[in-house]
Amino acid sequence: MTEAPYRRLLRPQDDRIVAGVCSAIGRYFGVDPVLIRVAFIIFAAVTWGAALLAYPVCWFLIPEEPAPVTPGPTPGWPVS
Repeated sequence: MTEAPYRRLLRPQDDRIVAGVCSAIGRYFGVDPVLIRVAFIIFAAVTWGAALLAYPVCWFLIPEEPAPVTPGPTPGWPVS
């Protein structure tokens, strides 16, 4: 599989607390996801909770990272 010539915003399979939105944003910008989570909490407090509406919207809009493919046995070969 070839790498895309651009970064993609994808919710990871690992490193998620609720849906992986903050982790996805952190990975996209190269920042620790914990900092994104803290910034989101502060932003939600400053906006009296209005920012909490953005989280489910991002959850819906940001696609999930595909599951890793694990190689299985090759068909036709004897399995020991």
